[in-house]
Amino acid sequence: MLNIFRGLFLLLLSCAGIAHAADSGWLTSPQNDHARIRIQAERGEGRVYGLLTVELQSGWKTYWRSPGEGGVAPEIVWQNGEQAQWYWPVPSRFDISGLTTQGYHRRVAIPMIITGNLGDTLAGTLTLSTCSNVCLLTDYPLQLNLNHPTDETFYDDFEQAMRTIPASSGVSADLSAHLAGKQLVITATTPDEWRSPEIYFDPLDGGILPGEPRVQTRGKALTVTVPVTDEWGDVPATLAGKTLSFVLTNHDRAQQTTLTVGPDSAALHDDPATGLSQMLLFALLGGLILNLMPCVLPVLGMKLSAVLHAGTDRRKIRLRFLATSAGILFSFALLAAMVSALKLTGAALGWGIQFQNPWFIGLMVAVTFVFALNLFGVFNVLLPSTMVGRMATAGGNGTLGSFFEGVFATLLATPCSAPFLGTAVAFALGAPLTTLWLIFIALGIGMALPWLLVALVPKIALLLPRPGRWMNGVKTLLALMMLASSLWLATLLAQHIGDRISGVIVLTLTLLALFAFISVAKRRGVSFFVVLVLLAAFGGYQLHGLLQASPAPRTETAIRWQPLSEAAIAQAVADGKRVFVDISADWCVTCKVNEIRVLNQPEIIAALNAPDVVALRGDWSQPSDAIAAFLQKRNRFAIPFNEVYGPGQAVGEILPPLLDKKTLLTALNPVKGE
Repeated sequence: MLNIFRGLFLLLLSCAGIAHAADSGWLTSPQNDHARIRIQAERGEGRVYGLLTVELQSGWKTYWRSPGEGGVAPEIVWQNGEQAQWYWPVPSRFDISGLTTQGYHRRVAIPMIITGNLGDTLAGTLTLSTCSNVCLLTDYPLQLNLNHPTDETFYDDFEQAMRTIPASSGVSADLSAHLAGKQLVITATTPDEWRSPEIYFDPLDGGILPGEPRVQTRGKALTVTVPVTDEWGDVPATLAGKTLSFVLTNHDRAQQTTLTVGPDSAALHDDPATGLSQMLLFALLGGLILNLMPCVLPVLGMKLSAVLHAGTDRRKIRLRFLATSAGILFSFALLAAMVSALKLTGAALGWGIQFQNPWFIGLMVAVTFVFALNLFGVFNVLLPSTMVGRMATAGGNGTLGSFFEGVFATLLATPCSAPFLGTAVAFALGAPLTTLWLIFIALGIGMALPWLLVALVPKIALLLPRPGRWMNGVKTLLALMMLASSLWLATLLAQHIGDRISGVIVLTLTLLALFAFISVAKRRGVSFFVVLVLLAAFGGYQLHGLLQASPAPRTETAIRWQPLSEAAIAQAVADGKRVFVDISADWCVTCKVNEIRVLNQPEIIAALNAPDVVALRGDWSQPSDAIAAFLQKRNRFAIPFNEVYGPGQAVGEILPPLLDKKTLLTALNPVKGE
């Protein structure tokens, strides 16, 4: 309607043959020489078009229709009871004495339409609040004779002012809001991209006041978190069902939006201090558990081999383990720096999302394959770290090599989601930069704890068996583990280059490893033939898969997955059905563990294929703004992610990263709504 009005305004004025106008000229007050005002009016058919212009000296502000935590909006009380519809331009946000307020500085032109008992004269009083270090409340008497002509530029000025008024669309058609603990969370998507978005709130129903918002963007997705309090300064018990009005901007576009707040969701933490300390503990535990994940075990094995070669030299052991710990901490600091840069630029955030990049995967394939060949004995490690270590003939500590082992271990750890890790990462990615760095450093310290323990107490390493022939078997086992990591990483390329090309790469690497192992094997013992059979069998299996004309059909017992979307969840809940949400990726090791241990079990398949259950799956193997926005809305930035909904659980229940059958079945039962 606003856009239609803009188009018809000049036509109405041009057709009004009896039109007259009035102009107050610039008015000042002896009590306030920091501001001057001007009001112009133009008579139309049954209404008067008015334009209030306020000019302020530098450092002074006045207020929007909703001043925020302090201040008074401009108001005109008309002498004859006339009514005015004000049209408010997009404001700015500024702080006065620690209060967050919304208003204008320097100059603002506010158009309005006046109706009621209209005569030849408009009389009233404008009350204007202006603030700098102090605030002044000033009254301006108004007297307008509508029979007097106004400035010739009135038509243009009025139309230009109307162009600054937010439209009812044009920024986002996908908006939602809910209360999460002490925070009001608003999510939105835009067809293009977000460029310096801002949001300005009206008070909610019941006098609930929003505080200073924090705006985050990720691709086409936007999330706004803002603290809310009632008139007593308390957090409201709920906001569900309340009407929310705000102006949302994106670059040079602005949209006035009114929507209903959705169901409340659980807060991640209530007390900031307690929440931070708890998340730091989670980060320490999550980092520590990462050492036990299959992603990191090959590197641990390499370090074990290094310790055995070091013999009883405590100094050498201490230096190597300290260097590895330093590499881990450096890697997490680097991750924190990269995430900080992504947050500042509004790019996508998430734990392990570097595995969505085919170039990164290719690099990791090459590195792990080289390590595997080295452990097979094809060549001595020819990495820069080793060369530097060799040049250090005085000690031969290989400290730089150990440092890069720590870096390498961290890179391999990122596709794993250990217990406590997802919660800590979600907290970090949604927190200010200082808190983000604290969480990531805590993750690094947690992962480095076993290494630091050995560095502090080298006797622990000396408890290992003495070097002997058995070490050759250990090296072979480590080589197989590292080769398995390389081949698994190569399979991840299928999402980017296709299954067939990825399969050819896996087959090529397998054959290269097989021929290299045969060529360097000096002893043809049991371990030799075990490796030979394993590599040959896997190569044959891979070749058989490549020669198949088409992939094998899916079994009838598979879960009937449907595409994930917010609309699908809402529709299923409205239909009285239970909903199971699963977000995974090919590169997510923990996701694969959940699939094998839980989701592929007959009992779970039967439960998720029940008539009243809808199973929704999102694939994050490649970048997806929709999935990123879905996770961000729930303050989650890591996968696997599982959630259940139902008639009795309109707000989703988020499940632990590591699933088990009992937890999943128990979570599904209460949401039946019975």
